[in-house]
Amino acid sequence: MADFKKYFIVAGQPEEVYAALTFKPTIELWTGSPAIFKPEVDSEFSLWDGSILGKNLEFEEGKMIRQQWYFGEQDTPSIVTLKFHPHKKGTSIEVNHTNIPDQDYDDIVDGWHEVYMKELTEFYQE
Repeated sequence: MADFKKYFIVAGQPEEVYAALTFKPTIELWTGSPAIFKPEVDSEFSLWDGSILGKNLEFEEGKMIRQQWYFGEQDTPSIVTLKFHPHKKGTSIEVNHTNIPDQDYDDIVDGWHEVYMKELTEFYQE
């Protein structure tokens, strides 16, 4: 198992970025794909038309989202924590993704850079 941690800068304010990640119609706008999402603890979600599946674990409005991402039958859950920090250019998003299966690590890290954060960043540049 491997961990990934990185900070990304997004032009929106923390409350706006948090809303973009928790409000289904906005999620579908910036991802360009169908989503299933309710900002409720223990609710399951699907992003990018099923490419990311998981369960919502914790929310702190405008500040933090914690989720479990599914990777088949894992003994230790893969946990994603997104923290939103004010930044002079908008928001610094702290991504902390733990317990990534070794065989999926490169694809997951590439996905954070080339899909998830790239599309979110571009959404705020329009």
